[in-house]
Amino acid sequence: MAERKIFAGPRVRRIRNGLGLTQTAMAEALEISPSYLNLIERNQRPLTVQLLLKLSSVYKVDLDGLQGEAGGSTSQLREIFADPLLSGELPGDQELIEVAEAAPNAASGIIKLYRAYREQAARLSDLADLLAREGHETSLSGARLPIDEVREVFERRPNYFARLDEAAEAFHAGLGLSAGDDLTVALKTWLRSTHGIVVRALPVQAMPSLRRRYDRHSMRLFLSERLSPFDQMREVSMEVVLLALGEDVQAELEGLELSSGEARRIARFELARYTAHALMMPYGAFLSAAIRARYDIDVLRARFNVSFEQVANRLTMLQRPGATGVSFFMMEIDNAGNRFRRAGATGFPQAKFGGGCPKLNVHAAFAQPGQILVEQVEMPDGSAFLTLSRTLEGPQASFGERIRRTALLIGCDASSRDEVAYAAALPDRSVAPIAIGPACRLCERSGCLARAEPPLTRPLGLDEMVTGLSAFDFQ
Repeated sequence: MAERKIFAGPRVRRIRNGLGLTQTAMAEALEISPSYLNLIERNQRPLTVQLLLKLSSVYKVDLDGLQGEAGGSTSQLREIFADPLLSGELPGDQELIEVAEAAPNAASGIIKLYRAYREQAARLSDLADLLAREGHETSLSGARLPIDEVREVFERRPNYFARLDEAAEAFHAGLGLSAGDDLTVALKTWLRSTHGIVVRALPVQAMPSLRRRYDRHSMRLFLSERLSPFDQMREVSMEVVLLALGEDVQAELEGLELSSGEARRIARFELARYTAHALMMPYGAFLSAAIRARYDIDVLRARFNVSFEQVANRLTMLQRPGATGVSFFMMEIDNAGNRFRRAGATGFPQAKFGGGCPKLNVHAAFAQPGQILVEQVEMPDGSAFLTLSRTLEGPQASFGERIRRTALLIGCDASSRDEVAYAAALPDRSVAPIAIGPACRLCERSGCLARAEPPLTRPLGLDEMVTGLSAFDFQ
């Protein structure tokens, strides 16, 4: 039987150094030459089974520790180098394993530095938010990834692009659709007749990881069957937008003044997505229907044959001068709290609303998939908002795949509640609204059962004689 060989030189060296032995002394105890031990420690010779047994008997070494990799450090290093800032630095995991094994203290230092970096970034972000709430401009955010820059630009400005909305409305009118006509069919016909592009849906096996793919050689736009009919219509609409309204999209893109080509590419996609919604739900017709339906999303999705998420997005865009709707804002998260999208008719109300409170019903929505949860919430400064939340299902999953599920929060100022159908689900006005905050680190509500972190602005109230409801109660 072939003898198993294990390369574990750095770990042998750590054992020897820990025992305070020279190579000569350890080599004598293991009955090998010092030069051979030197080669073992430099991973130029393997540890044979006989040597493993000798190490175990002489120095009481745990064989599992010698044979396994430095799993804990390696997994943490793998997580660190998966960060977008570092994801392109290493071609594979072998270097991580070598670092964890050959220099465990250096690996531990990298892990501590990364944790400190993440903590510092979170604190700077919280401090920037706090200063923004008080009306101070700050540049504490530091270096940003292109996606972060794009998100900040879109979240701070009103989610309304007049040129794109008007161009999409005019294009829709030019299609000459009658009541009951299918917009998707009309757009596919336009693509074929104007550009010779044919739209085809492909099975999951053909496009296992893509939503869409445009083949320039065959002039075909392929869509994944994973997508719902509503999402397929949006993909077709985006293709039409980029072909027919590309100049309008480019003009709006230039106005955003983004700092890199990657950021402009991401923003171009977002602007095309915006214009696709405007094409699917033309401004005038949509605003009129929304007012008549009192912004009932399910009524509007049936009226325009679109999805709940698409209507919710469109509700945040109703800010045409002289023809405005209720100023809605929205936020989409997953069940781990990662945010995908935040937008608002006048910009996402970061300073007034925050959106980081664990008591918001958007988190409870995951326990009741498909249900609309409505409540009125109140911030510490007395600002009140009507919010509704509902889960969204992602692309169709195959059997055995985990469903991608997110939750959407749509909100508006409580002063507009009488214009919105969902106010009927609220309790009597005499019932106090749900007390929330912008985020735990920025919130000074005392005795909060949901508090997850101490506020930046107050010292912790540690007292051996008195214990509060939260481990983060403050003075």
